[in-house]
Amino acid sequence: MDSQTMRAAVADNPARDRFELAVGGTVAFVDYRRSGDVLIVPHTEVPRALEGRGVGTALVLGTLDRVREAGRKVSPRCGFFARVVMRHPDQRDLLA
Repeated sequence: MDSQTMRAAVADNPARDRFELAVGGTVAFVDYRRSGDVLIVPHTEVPRALEGRGVGTALVLGTLDRVREAGRKVSPRCGFFARVVMRHPDQRDLLA
């Protein structure tokens, strides 16, 4: 699965307060909690079997796509999530 396909496959799972990306029978996720129109992101989890394949970056960018579509902002507390945002200046407008 290429990065654009993975990015498009990111889905919100509001019952678990996280965005998820299923790849090869494994799920990577971004935890969040809501504070008004801001999603606070404390943790990003990429299973070891998926590391080094661009899954984490696609997950974060897909999450930001969903946040943008919903008209929300993000407040990253997760270092990995924040680094991805900083490497993609076109996404920085989503920072709360």
